[in-house]
Amino acid sequence: MTQISSERIASIEARKQELSEAMARGDLPPDEFVRLSKDYAAIEPVAAAAREVRRLRAELQVLNGLVADPSAETELREMAAAEAEDIRGKLPEAERALAVHLLPRDAADERPAMLEVRAGTGGDEAALFAGDLLRMYQRFAETQGWRFELISASASEIGGFKEAVASISGSGVFARLKFESGVHRVQRVPATESGGRIHTSAATVAVLPEAEDVDVQIDDKDLRIDVYRSSGPGGQSVNTTDSAVRITHLPSGLVVIQQDEKSQHKNKAKALKVLRTRLFELERERLASERAGARKSMVGSGDRSERIRTYNFPQGRVTDHRINLTLHKLEEVLEGPGLGQLLEALIAEDEAERLAGLDEG
Repeated sequence: MTQISSERIASIEARKQELSEAMARGDLPPDEFVRLSKDYAAIEPVAAAAREVRRLRAELQVLNGLVADPSAETELREMAAAEAEDIRGKLPEAERALAVHLLPRDAADERPAMLEVRAGTGGDEAALFAGDLLRMYQRFAETQGWRFELISASASEIGGFKEAVASISGSGVFARLKFESGVHRVQRVPATESGGRIHTSAATVAVLPEAEDVDVQIDDKDLRIDVYRSSGPGGQSVNTTDSAVRITHLPSGLVVIQQDEKSQHKNKAKALKVLRTRLFELERERLASERAGARKSMVGSGDRSERIRTYNFPQGRVTDHRINLTLHKLEEVLEGPGLGQLLEALIAEDEAERLAGLDEG
């Protein structure tokens, strides 16, 4: 565990006090007050963790002095020794909590997320499973008080989705969902299987931090925009106007198609939102690869071709292969609430990996 100095703790608490005093001034411009408020909200939990470490260290010092004092009564020294032992048990966890707060944060953690789910190998069964995953994330979002908006969806003929894109907004969305990117595998007996054989199919999930207009500047000359008539499964017309939009970003070759809205204007706006997010992610990946050292985090690789999780229906279990965690609560996970336990374990593992990296450094 990286030892955090008393000087570092004092500087954290001093910074919180400095921000508090600055915000108390009555002559701040509104934008400056908003900036200071954000800084204060970010440092407040760090300062609380630092204060707890300082308190425990100070108490331990006093108790150790009492234990070592030959003039103190025996009973008092014994009580002090017992209390000191209790604090020695609490201190490492408090120091770890502070160290986690001080880990470099992903600048995108507080952003909304763009969720993309696509059916993989397995035909109709893969599309049904993609639908199950989409509903799982929607239900989990509801338990968190997040807003879930379906941006586009391509339904399969027997139900489920060939692909679907959704926007999820709320507090800390990307921080909670970013480890979901990868290949999700399902093992179950399809409803169409008369012989009762277990089939394996897969769906791919991508979770991207949503970009804001200021993050990605898109030049109109870099876009080719085609409009055409929307069509649904089987080719039947969804509406009779040329409202579907296909945007091609010429420098990157990225293509986004949007046809769910009846308004061409709305389809274009949604397509640009998806395009901006994908371009933002490309830039994040480029910067991450430049910064990456020899050590690769076991959790946070974000490789979308990596098989990360298996949902086994006959055994009622979900296994996350990155952290070797198996939960025998498949239904609870797919209903949404149970997903939280998996996410907490992934976040804890990522924190442990990064703390170990600091110690090695």
